[in-house]
Amino acid sequence: MKETIVHKNSKQMQYEPSLNSALLLKRYKRFLADVQRPDGHVMTIHCANTGAMTGCAEPGSTVWYSTSDNPKRKYPCSWELTQTTDNHFICVNTQRANILVKEAILSGVIEELQGYDQLKTEVRYGQENSRIDIFLSSPSQPDCYVEVKSVTLLDNHIREGCSTGQGFFPDAKTLRGQKHLRELIDVARNGHRAVLLFAVLHSGIEKVSPAHHIDANYSDLLQEAREEGVEVICYKAILSKHEIKLVSAVQLNQ
Repeated sequence: MKETIVHKNSKQMQYEPSLNSALLLKRYKRFLADVQRPDGHVMTIHCANTGAMTGCAEPGSTVWYSTSDNPKRKYPCSWELTQTTDNHFICVNTQRANILVKEAILSGVIEELQGYDQLKTEVRYGQENSRIDIFLSSPSQPDCYVEVKSVTLLDNHIREGCSTGQGFFPDAKTLRGQKHLRELIDVARNGHRAVLLFAVLHSGIEKVSPAHHIDANYSDLLQEAREEGVEVICYKAILSKHEIKLVSAVQLNQ
């Protein structure tokens, strides 16, 4: 997919039609969750998030789900947001992150990724048969490869000294994430621009750190990537049951 970059007014990803709410009973088999609607009806919905979803799938939380009109879908409803008992909103549909970042680039919100003429998504690259989430190009500067990761793990007590609003990535060991870091290192070594962008999709997270306590290999590789010239930036979203929008940079703590 290729787009000419034209700055637009800041844009929200709005949920149309509107989302519906239900009570989360359980998530299972990674892709499924059972929920109870306000009328008492229990149904199964699809979960697009294949990760651990630590802190995002606690029974008793409120689930906000979308409904597809595709008659071929076995489970027409998709889990979009979790509203926790602490009233935090979390976007658990990982497919939304790339859309949000693309919109934020096109609207000029992500200042570090401006000045390019063309934007493509899902471009094949690298030595390990990968696809880069966003590829930016311009005749006047090096090509830019942007890998997007969703940050949804909020944990204020897991390490001594953690303060309110501390987010971590990843929330589970990630061989795929390690592969992407190796690919970005190669990109930087070859003279191109390599960017890892953490999209913070949890309303309670105010800063991001690598989760060394969860995946030490990823954390060490991230440090190596930064030393090799890979840029790491973090942008936070505002979230509600109506819309999501990336709005501002947040701090990265190594």
